[in-house]
Amino acid sequence: MPHLIRAGDGGTGPLLQPAVDGPASLCYFNLIRLAHGQERVVTAAGCEIACVVLSGRADIAVGGERFAGVGGRADIWSGPADSVYAGTGHPVLVRAVGGAAEVAVAGGLCAESYQPFRVLPEEVSMVDVGSPGTHSRRRIFHILGQNAAGRAGRLLVSELYADAGCWSGYPPHKHDTERPPDETDFEEIYHYRFRPDTGFGAQFCYEPGLGEPKVSMTRHGDTFLVDRGYHPTVTSPGHDGYIFTILVGRHQRSLVQFFEPAHQHLMDKIPGIQAMRDRFK
Repeated sequence: MPHLIRAGDGGTGPLLQPAVDGPASLCYFNLIRLAHGQERVVTAAGCEIACVVLSGRADIAVGGERFAGVGGRADIWSGPADSVYAGTGHPVLVRAVGGAAEVAVAGGLCAESYQPFRVLPEEVSMVDVGSPGTHSRRRIFHILGQNAAGRAGRLLVSELYADAGCWSGYPPHKHDTERPPDETDFEEIYHYRFRPDTGFGAQFCYEPGLGEPKVSMTRHGDTFLVDRGYHPTVTSPGHDGYIFTILVGRHQRSLVQFFEPAHQHLMDKIPGIQAMRDRFK
């Protein structure tokens, strides 16, 4: 079932990790905040992981390789991310350099072995979706997407920036059933930020005919797990929205979203929907 974690409720360990009896079955997510010179070792047994520097700089060492000075953004609103795909099966040492750093660690179950590599900001691809007139404009920056084909397993990582008062994940879609070519089965994590951070939003999650729809008020720093159902989200007027997004395929790397038939008439009215779909494949 969908699962909401409020900001500050994660303790010192991962916010979510795959577990037979836990809310997540595929996804791993951790946030690391370090003062200058502090370091942390990240281990995620059975997972492939990517370390995305949200702010500051960090040296990241994994599998005998050292990636120096990763990052450089003042904050998440200051351009594309600098990241390291850390592969599978190795502890990852993250050390803040030149000041404080915040690093998001995204992961997913993976039985195969993959080697680490860096994803520079210029290697991050962007797709512009929606429009101000349809109250749906957002930009999706694909950190680990088509650029990792053949080099990573079933982990997809992106940053989404929504205009104030706009909807994302819209028209409503889902990806909880493996029935290609119409839909593929992916688990997803959303981590929200707002600018200014007094902002908020609403996260919907529902399966038609199966109980009452779930609607959660989302605030700065909250995290939401989507394991099934349609899941549109909206940002409050006057506040820019940000969603750090982790997607992990249960059977394959190619994400195929199924859009709710009741809203098919919106598919041609909202610009960029097909381009968005193509970037996830």
